[in-house]
Amino acid sequence: MSTHAATEDAIRSAEAHSAHNYHPLPVVVASAEGAWMTDVEGRRYLDMLAGYSALNFGHGNRRLIEAAKAQLERVTLTSRAFHHDRFAQFCTELAELCGTDMVLPMNTGAEAVETAVKTARKWGYRVKGVPDNTAKIVVARDNFHGRTTTIVSFSTDPEARADYGPYTPGFEIVPYGDLTAMRAAVTDNTVAVLLEPIQGEAGVLVPPAGYLAGVRELTRERNVLFMADEIQSGLGRTGKTFACEHEGVVPDVYILGKALGGGVVPVSAVAASSEVLGVFKPGEHGSTFGGNPLACAVALEVIAMLRTGEYQQRAAELGDHLHRELGLLTGTGTVEAVRGRGLWAGVDINPVHGTGRQISERLMERGVLVKDTHGSTIRIAPPLVISKEDLDWGLDQLRAVLTDQQVPSTRRG
Repeated sequence: MSTHAATEDAIRSAEAHSAHNYHPLPVVVASAEGAWMTDVEGRRYLDMLAGYSALNFGHGNRRLIEAAKAQLERVTLTSRAFHHDRFAQFCTELAELCGTDMVLPMNTGAEAVETAVKTARKWGYRVKGVPDNTAKIVVARDNFHGRTTTIVSFSTDPEARADYGPYTPGFEIVPYGDLTAMRAAVTDNTVAVLLEPIQGEAGVLVPPAGYLAGVRELTRERNVLFMADEIQSGLGRTGKTFACEHEGVVPDVYILGKALGGGVVPVSAVAASSEVLGVFKPGEHGSTFGGNPLACAVALEVIAMLRTGEYQQRAAELGDHLHRELGLLTGTGTVEAVRGRGLWAGVDINPVHGTGRQISERLMERGVLVKDTHGSTIRIAPPLVISKEDLDWGLDQLRAVLTDQQVPSTRRG
């Protein structure tokens, strides 16, 4: 694979001066707009990953950029030592979007998951009455909730977990989608069940029909919090505001991030009832940047955009088209399985065509950016603002890579 000098120089410098905790594709992005990115050589690429759903509303979305610019001129940070004039509105409107009473703002998704874990334990001791230091949280195998030491303690991915012990206790791991195993794992000391409604990093795994509803019923029966990690699946990605809505499920705790900041600034939050988040008192948890004015201004615009329903509808309609087209490939022997909802798909490529990394590299050469995971699986998750024409062009490139069809590898739009 050949790259030009500017690309090679940038990659060489990055490898020399940054820790090698990522293995990015050899493309160096210089600018982006909508669903398209342009590299330092001036070549355009269709973004079919959208920052793992952080860019649901596309690159450089004007509403979000203007909201950020306006706030940049006023005030960007006060810390939580003081009130600021965007905080109350943000908390109120996000709580309304989630149908909850309260919001606890943080910055990154991992921080929000850590906050949810602390919330569940404190609620368990203060409200449920679980004996001190005995609280258990049930999680699913193949989960991905972040990379802090506590979170990787209940990961089953060796790459995420190895060499970071000793590990934090207090977690019970059960197979994803197995309601019988979940029921057996819940005890009197269980304070929460923590799940991704769709497991993204695992390959966009959708649980069996009725699973989330069954977990909701079980947690109500046993006085256990149902905590839904909607960091990747939420805020329009699956054709609903939240992926839980596909089963008519309302969890006790929403964990949000990524798209909440519109791809402009890191914004995350835990949303729950006053009974749950009311367990915190001043000084018991916090974040210098959590809920800062700039973050609130951008997130408020995201919330306003979601209230229209436009983006959820686009994800649903284009998602149906995406899955219909990908489904046709399963009959050709090139694709073994397709999973997902809305504009989100995990595609298992027949290994005879290459690893997921190799497929991603071939797509990159044809001007399409995706990301591999677990062997020969690639993930497709374009911005929700992508046009049908661009989506079809991207799918044409995938067909070309898998079937050696002769189709144009450049698109002028």
